[in-house]
Amino acid sequence: MVERATPHLIRVRVTPAYTVTVGAGVLDAVGVTVRERRLALVSDATVAELYEAQVAHALRASGHEVSTHRVPAGEDSKSPDRWLALQRAFAQGGLDRSGAVVALGGGVVGDLAGFTAATYLRGVPWYLLATSLLAMVDASVGGKTAIDIPEGKNLVGAFWQPGAVVSDVRTLRTLPLRAFHQGGAELFKHGLLGDPALLAGFENGLAPDWPEQALAEIIARSVAVKAEIVTADEREAGARVHLNLGHTLAHALEAVTDHGLPHGEAVAYGLHYATILGRLRGLQDLTGRTAALLAWAQPAPLPDVPFEALVPYVARDKKARDGRPRFVLLEDIGRPVVVDDVTWAEQERAWKLLKEEVER
Repeated sequence: MVERATPHLIRVRVTPAYTVTVGAGVLDAVGVTVRERRLALVSDATVAELYEAQVAHALRASGHEVSTHRVPAGEDSKSPDRWLALQRAFAQGGLDRSGAVVALGGGVVGDLAGFTAATYLRGVPWYLLATSLLAMVDASVGGKTAIDIPEGKNLVGAFWQPGAVVSDVRTLRTLPLRAFHQGGAELFKHGLLGDPALLAGFENGLAPDWPEQALAEIIARSVAVKAEIVTADEREAGARVHLNLGHTLAHALEAVTDHGLPHGEAVAYGLHYATILGRLRGLQDLTGRTAALLAWAQPAPLPDVPFEALVPYVARDKKARDGRPRFVLLEDIGRPVVVDDVTWAEQERAWKLLKEEVER
């Protein structure tokens, strides 16, 4: 008889509070997690083929009424058109405020379904069943939901906390290695921000074929770092901005490539860029650590664009204040700092150094 390991439970103490469950085989017990009877299950076409039937069965076996809704896989689904299509589908299906939305998939589905839940009938409950490493360690905590518009990524959104998050590490077996590496960039970021032990996972060859208990442990530790930061600053008025380490450049890279460079790969570059800026400013030189991340993640090549092409997106970054971009830098591991006096000349120099270092 195989003994099932006890899942990790991380309490995210926001308003309202909720629990993130991380373990192996936990998708089969999702029916007892979701409280509402009528449910709209949203997934993308790829994930739906793998897990929609399993999840719908688990929910129906617990007495839930389930309608299923599929969107195309990829960042393009985080669009106003897809958001409106889901709104109309929920209305036509009779979903009311006594029901809930269940997002099954990665960060794109979580963002889209979560924002649709936040705005449908002025807000209905929602749940996230995370199937990618990126969703498990990033989108699972904090209640940020959003869609993209041509002017930038995640510029239209809402804080809307889920009722619960369930992360089944067995879904990582079917995750493409490139997508696993993208999630690893956010996990690495959490190590830089608050748990150096997470960085050791990369030194030990973090991979989706690790033992389930080891995967659940490292994911739970990453979730705990983000949960602590979010709990202290639910609406990103202060310390929560530290979670944007590496994201100022990352969002610009995504935008300038029309999302051809995926989020996690852009974040890997953005983290190295942030440590280059820190080195130029005399902070602790952590470029060796972030260079190791790039070697592990093996992202697609940087776009061959001049720095001027990135400027409009950096200027519109959500962290910007009074027209000045703000960057999260690291004085050392576990010591993030927000600076708003990085000149455009410094940024351009760091961009040139980034290109030189990744092309060696």
